[in-house]
Amino acid sequence: MGKFLLAVVVMLSGSSLMAQQKQAEDAAAFEKDIQRPGIQVFDVRTAGEYNTGHLPDALQADFTKKEEFKDRVQYLDKQKPVYIYCLGGGRSSAAAKWMRENGFANVVELQGGINAWKQAGKPLQGVADNEVQLTIEEYNKAVGNKGLVLTDVGATWCPPCKQMEPILEKFFQQHKNVKKVKVDGGKDVDVMKAIRSSGLPTFIFYKDGKEIGRKQGVMELAELEKLSFPGLD
Repeated sequence: MGKFLLAVVVMLSGSSLMAQQKQAEDAAAFEKDIQRPGIQVFDVRTAGEYNTGHLPDALQADFTKKEEFKDRVQYLDKQKPVYIYCLGGGRSSAAAKWMRENGFANVVELQGGINAWKQAGKPLQGVADNEVQLTIEEYNKAVGNKGLVLTDVGATWCPPCKQMEPILEKFFQQHKNVKKVKVDGGKDVDVMKAIRSSGLPTFIFYKDGKEIGRKQGVMELAELEKLSFPGLD
C-alpha cells in the first residue's frame, strides 16, 4: 500500500511539473491550433504594437505594465488553453511562466513571436491604416444631447471589455432611452485624454450633457443601472 501511495505521489508530482514546463509551437502549428473552438489568443505587447497588426481575435495586455497585465489576465479562463505571443518571444515567455505559476492549466507560446509569424507569411488583423480618430468636438456633441448618454471606453482586444459585452447588451435592451457613445480605447487618444480616461473599460454617464457618474472596470448589471440612475435602490 505504501509503495502504491508513493507511486501516486510521484505520478502527480510529475504531472504537475509537466504542467509547469514550457510549451511552445512554431507559426504553422500555432496557426492551426488557434482555430480550434475555446482557444484564447493573448497578445502581451503594447497597445501601439498591437495596432500595427495582431493575430486573429487576439486579446491584449501590456506585460511591461504589471498592474494592467494582472488586471486584464484575471478575465481569461484558467481552464481553457491560452496561446500567447509578443514581438520576438521574450515577453510572452515571461508572461507565460507567470501564468503557469498562477493557475493557468495550458499556456502555449509562439516561438519567435510575431516576427516569426510574419516571416512564415501568416496573415495579420487590424493593421493600422490611418483611421480617423473621433474628435473632441464630435464627442462633446454626442454626449451633449438631452436625456441619458452612456460613454463606453473600451476595445475589442481588452479582456475585461469582452467580459462586459453581454452586460452592456442587456442594459441597452432594457433601457432603450439611453444613448450609447463608443470611444475606441486603442484609437481615440485625444478624446480619452480630454475625458480623463486612462483605464479600460471606463463607463461615463451623462444626463442632459452633464456627467453624473463614472466607473472603471467590470460591473454587474445592477451596479451599472445604479450608476446611470443614481436614485435607484
